[in-house]
Amino acid sequence: MKIHIVKIGGHLINDRKFLHDSLEAFCELQGYKVLIHGGGKKADFISNRMGLSPKMIQGRRITDKETLDIVVMTYAGIINKNIVARLQSYHCNALGLCGADGNCIQSYLRKMTNIDYGYVGDINVKSVNTHLIKFLLKNNITPVLCSITHNGIGNLLNTNADTIAAYIAMSLAKEKNCEVELHFCFEKKGVLQNVQDSESYLKKINFHLFQKMKQSHTITNGMIPKLENAFFAFQNGVSMVSIGLPTHLLKKNNLNKTILCL
Repeated sequence: MKIHIVKIGGHLINDRKFLHDSLEAFCELQGYKVLIHGGGKKADFISNRMGLSPKMIQGRRITDKETLDIVVMTYAGIINKNIVARLQSYHCNALGLCGADGNCIQSYLRKMTNIDYGYVGDINVKSVNTHLIKFLLKNNITPVLCSITHNGIGNLLNTNADTIAAYIAMSLAKEKNCEVELHFCFEKKGVLQNVQDSESYLKKINFHLFQKMKQSHTITNGMIPKLENAFFAFQNGVSMVSIGLPTHLLKKNNLNKTILCL
């Protein structure tokens, strides 16, 4: 059983053409597939309209009570249901879910250290309800998961979408006879060596090079947790991990992506 785990984020969600291209490429993937999405930029826009200033530390969102309400409304509501509606128009029978639905993803409140992230959930491989996801896939239903989880005692928590994608991929990869590929799709062609040059993307990256680029500040902000999650998945049973434009999902296009390697 081959499963594609696809995470979309960044400008792909806000830009109409980018979103169309992303979902069209996703629908063309053969076999079983799961879509995970964030929506931070849309949440930022709504927060600003409501007079709240988004707070980020090292690419991760600080989620107070007001921000939690906004991200739940944005991720699980506006974005999730619009994506599902578009997938239905492409004849992909999708079901929109947050972590609480069907107990898909149960998280735990992030422990406070030197930074209080607020209502943020962390997960592990046991957090993912692989039985439900496989049940949906085998019944020709494509799960569309947003980055909202629950803690099992009635609370919703904001969880990084890249982390969710990585742990879903790892959890399914541990299942018998499952081969899993993980694809991170955003508006760049891959991991850039120079953020000012869109053509400077790496075709391959290993963990040593990632660490070197992080130390030299060649990569910063949201790309750091994305690559941390990508390498964690790659080192824990996921057969292939790629990062790049949504068009790289198509077999006929081997460009516009960075592939993780040993």
